[in-house]
Amino acid sequence: MQEQKQNYQRKLEEIIAREQKEGRIPSLLLHSCCAPCSSYVLEYLSEYFRITVLYYNPNISPAEEYEMRVAEQKRFIAELPVKYPVSFLAGEYVPERFYYAVKGLEQCPEGGDRCTVCYEMRLREAAEAAVSGGFDYFTTTLSISPLKNAEKLNTIGKALSEEYGISYLYSDFKKKNGYKRSVELSAIYRLYRQDYCGCVFSKLEQEKRQIQ
Repeated sequence: MQEQKQNYQRKLEEIIAREQKEGRIPSLLLHSCCAPCSSYVLEYLSEYFRITVLYYNPNISPAEEYEMRVAEQKRFIAELPVKYPVSFLAGEYVPERFYYAVKGLEQCPEGGDRCTVCYEMRLREAAEAAVSGGFDYFTTTLSISPLKNAEKLNTIGKALSEEYGISYLYSDFKKKNGYKRSVELSAIYRLYRQDYCGCVFSKLEQEKRQIQ
């Protein structure tokens, strides 16, 4: 019998409802891949959580692209009106960690095994930072993208939650028009929206598609 697909948006809403019933404003360590992807997520979750955005993306190439995305993330956090405060935490930018992690997977198509390794690398950093900082939850903005597999992301998050002993905030942020709202917010705040995921391999794939 095929396993029933999980409704991660419903899981998120159940967590929020439980925290509100207990009168808590929990803390959340939110890994972000870029300002546009974080836009709807921050607008939504800052109503219920005290959020610190962790910008840890050693996969991004080249360095100029990385710096541009960091600047846009900081600008958006500063300009977005929120109910509860949102702060920024910079991760280390060491591209060699990414290349080492995905060695042998360079030719995998976007969305394949290379991306899964990259998800795990970034979520692991988020889990470690959440434990170190004493946060109640950790999660990532990655599930907002139509190109990202929410099932994979939440499976990784659950495993890391059990490994590190910290709660993972289940999510599929593309639901409830989340992706559509992120596009709207990107336009409102004039955010830089890149046309590739971030790594050199996704950039090459995008360039091939453009040529074709």
